[in-house]
Amino acid sequence: MKLIDSHCHLDFTVFDDDREALLARCRQQKISGFVVPGVNAERWPALIDLVDKTEGMYGALGLHPLFMSQHRAEDLAQLRSSLDCWNAVAVGEIGLDFYHGKGGATEQIRLFESQLSIAKAFCLPVILHVRKAHDQVLALLRRVRPEGGIVHAFSGSEQQALQYIALGFSLGVGGAVTYERATRLRRTLSRLPLTALVLESDSPDMLPAGAVRGGRNTPLCLPSVATVLSELHQCSLAHIALQTTNNVALFLKLPLEGLSP
Repeated sequence: MKLIDSHCHLDFTVFDDDREALLARCRQQKISGFVVPGVNAERWPALIDLVDKTEGMYGALGLHPLFMSQHRAEDLAQLRSSLDCWNAVAVGEIGLDFYHGKGGATEQIRLFESQLSIAKAFCLPVILHVRKAHDQVLALLRRVRPEGGIVHAFSGSEQQALQYIALGFSLGVGGAVTYERATRLRRTLSRLPLTALVLESDSPDMLPAGAVRGGRNTPLCLPSVATVLSELHQCSLAHIALQTTNNVALFLKLPLEGLSP
């Protein structure tokens, strides 16, 4: 079986010392695809270089809501020009993050809506970051109607999940589901169709259960995430691998060659 990590920041400097060795270990474990979203314009060149020289790696470009202080007025124009000349698979990681309150909400919403419009103009899906803002994000998606995509690290309600699915989105499942105390999340995911779920690590963040606290997460956590998902849906690990891999290819319009189990 083969797995694809739908969300991992392997361009971050924390991987600089052992990135090639880590990728080799991933491939030994049948983790053969990696989607790397951008977070700010300053890092896009390094991300593009890494994706272009790495087999099985796909890149997205976006301005992350948690990096608002780093974004510049000209970044949206740079996003358009970069998408014009480089084959990004999505616009992302973009969205809204109200976890620490709604200070700066107006600026986040303005930036998010602008990026949704750019994605729609380029007929690209989006990779969404959403914390404490599902209703606001859903309202903007209904207004702009982008090409669908992935809701990264989904942790909302079943009702919200079904609304995303109706709008053409899949839902990212990562390390959070491996914790036994995540009963609400597990119950929600068990009720959702497998055709709408994708696996992700969010490396170097979102550590799975049993990991060393404060350590670095990697795509090597995907088998443990897939195992929990197979238990929740009472199906084989091979079926989870097949379905989630094909889901990423479908929602991000990736070529299936070399990905399908």
